[in-house]
Amino acid sequence: MQEIDLKKRTKEFALRVIVLANALPKSQTARVLGNQLLRAGTSVGANYRSACRARSIADFISKLGIVVEEADESSYWMELIAESGLMKQGRINQLLQEANELTAIFTSSILTAKNHHSKI
Repeated sequence: MQEIDLKKRTKEFALRVIVLANALPKSQTARVLGNQLLRAGTSVGANYRSACRARSIADFISKLGIVVEEADESSYWMELIAESGLMKQGRINQLLQEANELTAIFTSSILTAKNHHSKI
């Protein structure tokens, strides 16, 4: 997948996270979990953009590690939202799948970069 495609995809992910967070009920628990999801979900794209400006392969790998952490954390918050009954699982499934796919894509990118780096 190309850099521009992933920049677009991660931004769309962030926008979808914003919509989901805004659709949560107006309770203290929903507000806390929604804020956590907003922080993690919107940072995936921001950190990926930062990785694209890395100064070295080691810096790129390090920054992609943050992307993986934030995408995986987004999955966690969505799981809690669904399992706590704040939102129906069916309403979260597609976004949760996207978070898991982004986690897998960026994990694979880290492995590829590490493999490439070790051959230099």
